This record gives sequence, C-alpha cells and structure tokens, in this order.
Amino acid sequence: MIPVMLCFFAMGFVDLVGTASNYVQKDLGLTDSQANLFPSLVFFWFLIFSVPTGMLMNRIGRKKTVLISLVLTAVSLIIPITGDGYTTMLISFSLLGIGNAVMQTSLNPLVTNLISGDKLASTLTFGQFVKAIASFLAPILAAWGATTYMPTFGLGWRALFVIYAVICVLSVSALGATPIAEERPDRASGVGECLRLLGRPFILLCFIGIMCHVGIDVGTNTTAPKIIMERLQLPLEEAGFATSVYFIFRTAGCFLGAFILRSMSPRIFFGISVAMMLVAMGMLFVCDTLMTIYVALALIGFGNSNIFSIVFSQALLSSPDEKNEVSGLMIMGLFGGTIFPLAMGFAADAAGQAGAVAIMTVGVAYLLYYTLKIKTTK
Repeated sequence: MIPVMLCFFAMGFVDLVGTASNYVQKDLGLTDSQANLFPSLVFFWFLIFSVPTGMLMNRIGRKKTVLISLVLTAVSLIIPITGDGYTTMLISFSLLGIGNAVMQTSLNPLVTNLISGDKLASTLTFGQFVKAIASFLAPILAAWGATTYMPTFGLGWRALFVIYAVICVLSVSALGATPIAEERPDRASGVGECLRLLGRPFILLCFIGIMCHVGIDVGTNTTAPKIIMERLQLPLEEAGFATSVYFIFRTAGCFLGAFILRSMSPRIFFGISVAMMLVAMGMLFVCDTLMTIYVALALIGFGNSNIFSIVFSQALLSSPDEKNEVSGLMIMGLFGGTIFPLAMGFAADAAGQAGAVAIMTVGVAYLLYYTLKIKTTK
C-alpha cells in the first residue's frame, strides 16, 4: 500500500497549478484571464483522455497505466526547471493535466486489486487524504523557495517543481518494483456509450455537479491569494498561504467525512456542506480582513471536501450495470476545472476578484439545487 499511497500523493501535484499560475502571472506580468489559462489548460485534458485511458487499461493493465501517468507527471515537473517562459509553462501544465487525467482514471481501479469489500471505501478516502497533503504543501514550498536561498540557484519558487519531481521519480520506482496481481480487465467503454448516458436526467445532474465541484476547487485555489492581494495589499509570498488554509480544511474534511457519512444521510451532509460554501461566498464578497477571509476559505475547504465522493457514488448507484461508462463520464466532468477559471479570469478583469467569486457562487447555487435530487437510499 505504501507505493500506491505515494501515487495518491503524486496525484495531488495537479493542485500546484493554482499556486504556480499566480507566481507565473507575477513574473511575466500577465492579466487574470491570461494567468487563469494555466489551470484551465490542465483540466481541459480530462475531457480528452479519461475514456481513452479506460481503453488503455484494458490493453496493458492498470499498474502500467499508472506508471505511464507518473512518467508524464515527472516530465511536466522537470520542464519548468529549465525556464519559466509563457510557452514553457503552457507545455508543462498541459503534460501535468494529461498525466493527472490518466492517473485519476487508473489509480482508483488499481486499488481494487489490493483491497476489496467494506475496506475499499475507507482506503480510497484515505488516498484522497494523502492527495490533499500534497495539495496544501504546494503553496508553502513555493513561498519557501521564493523567500529563502533558492533564488541564488536560479530556481526561486520553482524549487517546488524540483521537490515534487524527485517524489514522482520515487513513486515510479516504488510502484514499478511492487508486484500487483490484476484481475481480468473489464470491457472497454467507448466515447459514444459514455456520452449517451447524458440523456438520463440524473446522470446529467451528476455530471454538472462534478463540473461545479472541480470549478469551485480550482477557482478557490487560484483566486484566494488574489483576493488578499487586492484587498490587503500583501505580497504573493504571504498571500499564497491562503491556498494552504483552503487545502488544510479540505484535507480535514476528507478525513472526517469518511466517519461522518457512516452515521449521517448523504443528502443531509451534502446540504450542510453546500450551506457552508454558500455562507463563505457571501463572506468573500464583503470581507476585508485576513482572518475573516481565512474563515471563508476554511468553510469552502471543508464544505467542498466530500462533494465529489457523494456525487460520484450517487451516479454509480443510479446505473449499477454501467459502472465503467458512468465512471468515465464522471471523470470527464473534471473538465469543469477548465470552464470555471476561464470565466473567473474574464470576470476578474472586468469587476475585480468579486467577479471571480460571483462565478463560483453560481456553482454553489447549482449544488444547492442538486441537494434536492440526492437519493436517500444507500
């Protein structure tokens, strides 16, 4: 399990894009819409690669597919070490997105070869907890690199890429050396089979729900430091800790959610989570002190931490005979991480960071509507 959990840690590297895009924006003097192209580009590839990855797994196996994703991720992390030009970072983030799309689609099924029965859900939840650790460490490591001796080596905040690249290479070595017996592969799903499921109203609701969850996640990751810089005039190195606040509480939510959902209805817990985010969005419109902004980010982090797992499980329960197709379609929903940052970038250019918050609030409002559609039977 240790090599597999290292892979979950590597899965969390995708969340460095929010922190990195802010530093690239500062270095290159980009507008919000230009900078937000980076996280949008990362999550665009989920639309393209999720279903083909399912087909690839059926040909070469899950372990080899995860190894390919780790290699792609390692390459994406090495590229920025050579330079931080706009084109260089676009290439790096594209490879990071492709690698993560392949990893998200293949790593969870790989766990089923090691753990089964009632322990599977808790193991996957713990994997998300490990993933979240990598997420909240990213802004801390970037700020450390930017403010310590690392600039003398020509790296600065990009020391983050060096550290995560080393861990990624260790993950490849550890998983490659671990024998894992895989069962006979499932039937491959085609693009047409997946897309036809959107004709079912509840599946469509779940798909949009996943898009909103990821959009809020990436949007908060990217926008939180900008809100602090805009209202409190703090430098990015200090404002970047806001992203860590979000991920700390998202990590805690992932951990606690596994226990809370054992005794509470998914609909009630989902409703409470969305209510927390709605209150937080209202706070972000008006708050102008560091502590109140941190409280709002904490509410979003905890509230958004279990949205994906509840929506994903609801989608699977609604179509038990088509789990492969439903899974591929839900992973495609991570494409929401492309749409939201782009819209938020244009809104921020036009109306400041309040415009970006307004876009996220639309996503929260949809999740509030989705709460009414959750099936209460487990």
